[in-house]
Parts: sequence; C-alpha cells; structure tokens
Amino acid sequence: MPIKAIDQVQFHADVRSRYSDVIGSKLGGKVISFSDEFFAEASNLLAPKPPIRDKGRFTYNGAWYDGWETRRHNPEPADWVIIKLGVASARIIGCEIDTAFFDGNHAPEIDVEGAFVPDDGVPDTNTKWSVIIDKTPCGPSQRHFFVREDGLTEHFYNYVRLNMYPDGGIARFRLYGSPVPVFPAALSTVIDLAHVSSGGVAIACSDEHFGTIDNLLLPGRGVDMGDGWETTRSRFPGHEDWVVVRLGSRAIIEKVVVDTAFFRGNFPDKIRVEALDAADDAAALISEAAWKVVVPDQKAKPDFEHEYVVNDGILTNVEKPVTYVKLSMIPDGGIKRLRVFARRVL
Repeated sequence: MPIKAIDQVQFHADVRSRYSDVIGSKLGGKVISFSDEFFAEASNLLAPKPPIRDKGRFTYNGAWYDGWETRRHNPEPADWVIIKLGVASARIIGCEIDTAFFDGNHAPEIDVEGAFVPDDGVPDTNTKWSVIIDKTPCGPSQRHFFVREDGLTEHFYNYVRLNMYPDGGIARFRLYGSPVPVFPAALSTVIDLAHVSSGGVAIACSDEHFGTIDNLLLPGRGVDMGDGWETTRSRFPGHEDWVVVRLGSRAIIEKVVVDTAFFRGNFPDKIRVEALDAADDAAALISEAAWKVVVPDQKAKPDFEHEYVVNDGILTNVEKPVTYVKLSMIPDGGIKRLRVFARRVL
C-alpha cells in the first residue's frame, strides 16, 4: 500500500488531530504474541510515555532499552509482534515508528499488517493478513511518521502485526485510525458519544503542555494526573483554555460529565461546555458564533465528577442534535475525562 513519510507538524495536523491511536495501552491495546524479545520487551512499544535511556543500566542479556529489541542474526525475513487493538475494530490511516536511542541496533525496515478475527478469537496460522502500511526504511534514533496515500483502509481490523526487517529495536509504535463502533440498534439508547470507542475524537485545543487532549476520551478514571488533559498556568486576565471534540455520531445530549479526578491543586476554577451541529471539522473550528452553551460557567471542584443532566436547571440548549462539543477551562488547569451521554440521530 503506497505510503508517504511526513514531518511531525504535518502528521499532527493531518492525522493525530483527526484520528485516534487505536493500539495505545491507555486505550487497552496489548501485545499478545511476538517472535522474539531477547533484549527488551515488546510491550514497551505501547507505553504511553516517551522513551528514555539509561546508558549505565544493564540486564542479564545486555544493555537496557526502553522499547522492543530482538537478538541479532534473525534467520527469518523479519521479527514481528501481534497487537490487539484497544477498540472493537478500526480503519487505519497511518502510524508513528519511534527508534529513539536505537542507533546501530535499530530496525532497518518495517511494515504493518492487519487482520479481523471474529467472535473474540485470536490470530493463528490460518489468519489472513493484509498490508496496511507498506515496507519502508527506518533510520536510527528518530521519530518516523507515515500516512497512507489512499486514506483510510477500506476494511477494518481488530489485530495488527508490526514486522521489522530483519531484526533490531523499536522504542514506540503508534497506529492511528477511526474506531468502528458497535452502536446499540435502538436509537433511544443513551451512550457516551465522546468516548474513543464510540468514535469520539479530540480535534483541536488551545494548549496541552502537561497532558494531551486524547486522554479526555479514554475509558475509566485513569491512574494519576499524567493521563488527563492539563495546560500551562495562564498569567493574563480573561484567559481560557479549550478543547473541541467531534462526537461519534450526530446526537441529542442527555448528560455531560466533566471529571477532575487526581487534579487536586490544579483543577480549573470554572468550566463551560458548548455544543454545535456542523458538517465537518473545518466548519466546527470557524463557527465561533454558532456554538450554543449547554453548561454555563460552573465552579469546578478538585478530584470530582461534575455531572449535568436534563432538567437539572443547568444543562440547557440540548433540544436539537449536535455533532461537536467544546469544553473550556477558566482560566486553565487539568481535567481527567469528558463524557457526553446522548441519543443518536440518523
């Protein structure tokens, strides 16, 4: 499949801001098998934090690396690792391969294959794999960003296989795409349409200095401040930080939850939630006057789930369908999760 290498800025604009990392450990992605991990464990590929290096650290087998590293002289064409996606399934658009600190022992080439295994099964020798990221060279100790020239894959997958030719090391692997949600048949069912498994994507924000906006849409309440959204401290009157989320479906809002779990001395002073019915991301980002307030400015509390429901006297302007939600922090701070429970509208 034809791919192109792009720089980090373009990858952020074209891929990261529009799609989700569907294999990340924060979402529940996990390594289920591998050909070899003699020097460093394959599970490190999915670690949420950037790789580090400790040159004075050694294991029984050799130098310690924060990544996946196999032994030398692989007799097979490639070493491989099979990963189960953190969502039910997804269509794939591109990936990041980070060879940080692997210099002289990095993977010379990689490709990525996908498969769909039904009924909660796992890949076996009969599984048919399709190439979704074609074989491409990798350099030492650097981040590589690859995007499919044909756009999203036509088919969707629940397993991927990363191959490195013939062996070596990779620090991190991120795979971006659009989750293919399994919605309830009844449109009256209320579900969290901001959740990444429902197709929710955080597409833009004012700042994400300490914690990234994709964390807002993850399952659970997390483990610490590190897996939430946190901005820098503002120093000017009137400042507000914000994030725009594309919902997984056009819908009518029933409940909004803003969770400040673990943010105890750096939670926002106030929060506000707005909603918009727009045709696409571009329209959402330029239609400032069209946003409707659904949760007006509310004092926030530390380490607390703020819940706003229909008929509570706070949640408003939820009679009509919307496709986007905007969460604002006044003036700044940290938020762990955003939930938008709603009924889908076709």
